[in-house]
Amino acid sequence: MRADLAASYGEERLPRYTSYPTAPHFSSAIGPDTYARWLAELPAGASASLYLHVPFCREMCWYCGCHTQIVRRDELVAGYQRTLRDEIAQVAETIGRRIKVEHIHFGGGTPTIMQPEAFAELMATMRQKFFVLPSAEIAVEIDPRTLTADMVDAMRLSGVNRASLGVQSFDPVVQRAINRVQSFEQTASVVDMLRRAGIAGLNFDLIYGLPHQTVASCLDTVRRSLTLAPDRFSVFGYAHVPSFKKHQQMINEAVLPDGLARHDQACAIANALKEAGYVQIGLDHFARPGDSMAVAFEERTLRRNFQGYTTDKSEVLLGFGASAIGHLPQGYVQNEVQIGAYAQSIAAGRPATAKGYGLTDDDRLRADIIERIMCEFSADLGDICARHGAEAGAMLDSASRLKPLISDGVVRLDGNRLAVAKDSRFLVRSVAAAFDAHLDPAKQLHSRAV
Repeated sequence: MRADLAASYGEERLPRYTSYPTAPHFSSAIGPDTYARWLAELPAGASASLYLHVPFCREMCWYCGCHTQIVRRDELVAGYQRTLRDEIAQVAETIGRRIKVEHIHFGGGTPTIMQPEAFAELMATMRQKFFVLPSAEIAVEIDPRTLTADMVDAMRLSGVNRASLGVQSFDPVVQRAINRVQSFEQTASVVDMLRRAGIAGLNFDLIYGLPHQTVASCLDTVRRSLTLAPDRFSVFGYAHVPSFKKHQQMINEAVLPDGLARHDQACAIANALKEAGYVQIGLDHFARPGDSMAVAFEERTLRRNFQGYTTDKSEVLLGFGASAIGHLPQGYVQNEVQIGAYAQSIAAGRPATAKGYGLTDDDRLRADIIERIMCEFSADLGDICARHGAEAGAMLDSASRLKPLISDGVVRLDGNRLAVAKDSRFLVRSVAAAFDAHLDPAKQLHSRAV
C-alpha cells in the first residue's frame, strides 16, 4: 500500500458495493405488489439463495452497523421465528414451484439466539418449501459468547456446514471500548465444539480501525486466530457513522485511528495472513489455497452480494426477515426494517416489502463492471460493454472520477482493459466508484475508503 494514496483517498466515504445501485437509492416505489409480480415472473430454471435475518442480540456491540435490537425475552424471538416460517411459505407459494436452493445464510444480529428446536423447525420449513440441494452451503453467523452445545447439535442435524465467528479483536482494551468482551479461550472452545460436530467450514471476522486499536494489537489478534486455523478470514474497516447508528455515539472518536493508521493496520493484517499461506480474495477476504472461495477467485467466477464475496452463482437472492434485502433479475427489494411493521405485513398475508429498486439496462452494465473490479481488481470494458450492447469508449468518457486515479497510478488502462495497480488495490472501492452513476458525495452514510 502507498501511504500517499491512503492520505489522498482514504478519508472519502464510499459504498462497499455489495450491490449496485446501493441500498440508499432504494425507494418506496417498489412495494409488495411489485415483489409478488417479480417472484411470479422468475424463470422456470432459476435457482436461488436464501438469506434469513435474525435481528436480535443479548447486548449491543457499539461498533455494530447491522439492523438489530437487544432482547431478554425468548418469547419475542420465538414469535419472530414463526413469522419467518410464514414468510418463507408465502414466498414459495407466490413463486409457484419448489425452486432449487444452493446457498442458505443466517445473518443478524445473532441467529443462534433462537432456541435449538426453533432453528431446526425453520430449516425443516425451508427444505419443505424449497429444493435445498444436498451440496448446498448452509452458513450461520455466530457470537462465540452465547453459543450453546444444544444449538450446535441442532445446526449439525439441520445440515449446517459453515459458521462465521465474530472475533473483531482479542485486545481487551479494544474489547472494552466496543462493549464486546470475548476471550480467546471462549472462541477456541466454540471452534472445538463446531469441529467435533462436523461443521468444518469456519470463517473469522476481524475489524481494523476500532478505538485504541494499533498495528501491534491487530497482529496479536491475527497470531492468536491463526492458532485456531479457520478456513477464511473477513477483514473489515470499522465504519463510524454515529448519525446513522446512534449506539456508535458510545465510542470516543478521539481514540479512533486516523486514515493512515487504518491503512497501516489493514496492510499489517493482510501481510500477516498472506505470510501464513492465505490467499487474498478481493478487497477484504482471505482463504486457504484450495478453499472454494480461493478457487473461484483463481477461476474468475467470484461474485459479490450482501454478505460480501461469495461463490454463489445464483441470480436470485431471496431475503427473509425484518430489513432483509433480496435481489432478483428485475431488481432489489428490502423488507420493513421495524420488526412490528414486518410482522404485521406477513400476518396480513402480503409481502413485507418496504422499498426497492428496479434495474435499468445501464444499471446492469455498471453493476457488471463494478462487480468485476471488486472481485478481480480488473475489468475488460470492451467485453463487458459488448455483452450489454454498449460502447466501452462512451463508458470511459462518462467515468470522470477515473482520470485522477489514472494520473496517480492507481489505475492502468490498456486499450479498454482496466486494472488496479497491485500497490493500490486497497483503493478498489475508489475505482469502482468511478462507474457509479448514482454516487452522491454529499451523503456520508458509507465507511471510509481505507
